[in-house]
Amino acid sequence: MDDVMKDRVEQLADFIMKWCLWQFHSRAWDRERQNEEILTKTMQLLCDEPVNLSTPSDRCYWVDAVYLANGFKKTCPWLGIMDKKDIKLLMQGLKGRIDYLTINGSLNQELTNPIY
Repeated sequence: MDDVMKDRVEQLADFIMKWCLWQFHSRAWDRERQNEEILTKTMQLLCDEPVNLSTPSDRCYWVDAVYLANGFKKTCPWLGIMDKKDIKLLMQGLKGRIDYLTINGSLNQELTNPIY
């Protein structure tokens, strides 16, 4: 990933860390699932791809993805000139960064407490 893409990943991660409460689920598996579902649906929205809304969970994640996609478009106008292939790479990098910030690099011991 080049420096421009890394900078863009950080801009998107910063938006999530400032404006999205879903990052604070209390268990690692919740965070893993939410990160995957919300960021995949956000990528689909940004790339004008169909989004699966067949279950209540899908619709819940979709609502967060709509907010995220709209926020990204508003605060990061460079998204409008990126091609879909690059948006997918960007979102893949963002997923890795958010997983690190909210799960793998988190010092929150409740994430791995089996009785919590």
